[in-house]
Amino acid sequence: MGPAPARVLFAARSAAALHRLLDLLPVFEGDDRVRCRFTLVPGSEFDTDALAAVDAAGARCLPWSEARAAEHDLILTASPKGGLGDLRGHQVLLPHGAGFNKALPDEGSPVLPSGLDPAFLLSDGRPTATLHALAHPSQVERLAAQLPSARGHAIVAGDPTLDRILESLDRRDAIRAALGTGARRLVVLSSTWGPESLLARRPGLPASLAARLPHDAYQLALIVHPNEYSRTGAFDLVRQLRPALDAGLVLAAPYEEWAALLVACDVVVSDHGSVALYAAALDRPVVAGCVGASELIPGSPMAELLSSVPHLDLDTAAVALASAEPARTRRFAEQAFALTGESLETLRAELYKLLGLSPSPYPVRSRPLPVPGPARTAPHAPAAFAVRAVTEGRRVTVERLPPWTDLPLHHRAAEYGRAGVRQLQSAALIYQRCGNGSSDQPRTNEPSPNQHHTNRHHTNWHQEYRTAADRTAEVLDEYPGCRTAAVVLSPAACLVRRDGAEPFTLRIGPARAGTRIRLTDPAAALSAVHAWLGAHPLALPGTLTARIGGTDYRVDLTPATEAELAHPA
Repeated sequence: MGPAPARVLFAARSAAALHRLLDLLPVFEGDDRVRCRFTLVPGSEFDTDALAAVDAAGARCLPWSEARAAEHDLILTASPKGGLGDLRGHQVLLPHGAGFNKALPDEGSPVLPSGLDPAFLLSDGRPTATLHALAHPSQVERLAAQLPSARGHAIVAGDPTLDRILESLDRRDAIRAALGTGARRLVVLSSTWGPESLLARRPGLPASLAARLPHDAYQLALIVHPNEYSRTGAFDLVRQLRPALDAGLVLAAPYEEWAALLVACDVVVSDHGSVALYAAALDRPVVAGCVGASELIPGSPMAELLSSVPHLDLDTAAVALASAEPARTRRFAEQAFALTGESLETLRAELYKLLGLSPSPYPVRSRPLPVPGPARTAPHAPAAFAVRAVTEGRRVTVERLPPWTDLPLHHRAAEYGRAGVRQLQSAALIYQRCGNGSSDQPRTNEPSPNQHHTNRHHTNWHQEYRTAADRTAEVLDEYPGCRTAAVVLSPAACLVRRDGAEPFTLRIGPARAGTRIRLTDPAAALSAVHAWLGAHPLALPGTLTARIGGTDYRVDLTPATEAELAHPA
């Protein structure tokens, strides 16, 4: 048997701290001389589900009592708080945010930045950490100013989380595809935790923005600090955000997905949380969602950033978010992050030195962020809209908003099978999506040829279906307030019936934007046709232009074919 493996303990007191530590894991990959264990440091009010990410990965977790009793060759932590002085072994402390930008009045010394308070950095009068791994030289100086004895134990090691985000920039298109963003402008709202966070000060902002930003031009997403997930709980958080979620808001999970949203986004609306500086490091435009936080340290990179960017006003939100530009915000990130792209290499050398081992011969690099799975982050597609429409000749400009918007509207549209009865009763346009529109035959659930014959008795052979033509007629009969009924046959075709007339087919052409081909939601094109038919008699064939999300799409109205009339609805 060879020598016992080096014992590395990841000690986290909250999910936010753990997530920072997980970005260090590539340092030890490929090395069987190292054994990694995790423990939860007690004492935090935000420890609920703190170890969920490592539990899901099958990592070994030690009870705190066992972690205290054992000897460790290396202890990694991203928060100085808790009983870390009770652990035995070399401790390496990393910050769990983008520098030291705020002071918390309820913890330690109220005027000192969180993470630099000697009350948490000392144990029995001696520094708890063997090594402070900081992201920027200015942070080393600020640490030394509060704790002179730490100067010789502090290094500049960059930021592993930022490096991981930068390593993932080529996944931007894949992430936007997974989110269903398309050509829309992805606006990410970011809320830290505590009474001065964005959600605490402007709790209605997600829903208010959804009511003003057209669905086909903007996609909204929200990043919530892991502490807020722990404090509020996912159930209550979703309940509070339900109006915005029903309007299509994407709510990021607290681990990894927040960073994926930064890669994919076009603009960030933030409070004084670290996300704003990460966005600036990516050269993303930043808009201040709220200002004047008393927690913010004057003169810090975050304070300088927020004082230089525009403040979000609901009355001008659409204009501000459409025109937001980086405005040289990266210079503030450069005051918080150094050694960009070199953090893991730097840390590996230092950590292996403490372990008394030579580093693994394998190259170390940041793990790119995973592309969010559709089942996890796909937005709740709105089931009903309040539609604004302006007709100018054969061009119709359409803006779709949540049903509860207070803006003037042209008509209401609702999706049959998903909207509630009251929404359907008030809709002038009702449409039904027909699967993926790729099959001309009803589904029979017939078993595959290689399925065992004894399973055939489970097949449901007794089924019925309606044709698209029949469905449109039934909808008009069932809902007297409906003027236009439609079945979406495919991403490019819909069968439409107007009042009691014969059905016709709507065909939507793609649009080109440079080297990209854009498609639109057929339901948005249906609203354009509905508005146009209100002012023009139906004459086939005909062509009009639907302007949706700032892009023009050609829409052809043609007689329906027999196959389209008989298509299963």
